Amino acid sequence: MSVFSNSARNKTLRELLERDGIIRSLGAHDVFTARIVEQAGFETVFVGGFGASASRLGMPDLNLITMTEMAEAVRRMAGRVSIPVVADGDTGHGDIANVMRCVEEFEQAGASGILLEDQVSPKRCGHFGGKEVIDTEHFLLKLKAALRARSDPDFVIIARTDARAVNGLDDAIDRVERAAGLGVDCVFVEAPQSLAELEDIPRRVKHPLLVNMLTGGATPILTICDLQELGYKIAVFPIESLMITYTAVNRLAQTLMQEGSLKSIEAELASFSDLKRLLGFDEFLGLRKALDE
Repeated sequence: MSVFSNSARNKTLRELLERDGIIRSLGAHDVFTARIVEQAGFETVFVGGFGASASRLGMPDLNLITMTEMAEAVRRMAGRVSIPVVADGDTGHGDIANVMRCVEEFEQAGASGILLEDQVSPKRCGHFGGKEVIDTEHFLLKLKAALRARSDPDFVIIARTDARAVNGLDDAIDRVERAAGLGVDCVFVEAPQSLAELEDIPRRVKHPLLVNMLTGGATPILTICDLQELGYKIAVFPIESLMITYTAVNRLAQTLMQEGSLKSIEAELASFSDLKRLLGFDEFLGLRKALDE
């Protein structure tokens, strides 16, 4: 059974940030999904509050999941994938001391990066209405705390602002510029509302930028190539694995209820062999033999 090095993954993410080209990240709501993301060849996997809340609690992204529950989700995922895990830290789950603990817990759990945002707690999904943000100085103080709390300098701090929906784009850009001035590694303006805004942000912000491509959200969806052309460094598709899981499992359940068997969709199912291969079945069975050698 493989044991993955946290420091090696952190270094990998740091190197990805420093080299040319965009980093592709797909959200995974559980470890099984994360294994599929890695198998597909993505450079990183993202574990977000929306997916974790839905998968672990069956509840919406309204700050209902706790910091320790998120850290455990990170720990499980990082224990079974070799690519860097970037984790959603929300507001840091509280004030300055909570932010520091959140960074420490996520880093110890095996995350290679954390997103921290400026919403008022309790926060909500960045594409929901009714958001509120803390003042800029308070946000910067929390980011200073996050930077101080990390133990590995390769661990990546990503500063996210939700100020676009509250105070407008100029304030959001001012916030991420000031965050970058503190030394955070990447910045993120959540939920730009038009193609013009998506184009404007990388023209005005000359720091590594994350962009969130939430299907059905407030932001227009572009291809990864187009986002790279605009100047974005990380493209995250945060909950699409959850969306397609809903579609697939709903089709499975409806077919079985209506037809009494799965014969009509059998060709769409992964094979038992594929599942065993993804989960490392042979690797686990070979443990005794490996130990006896």
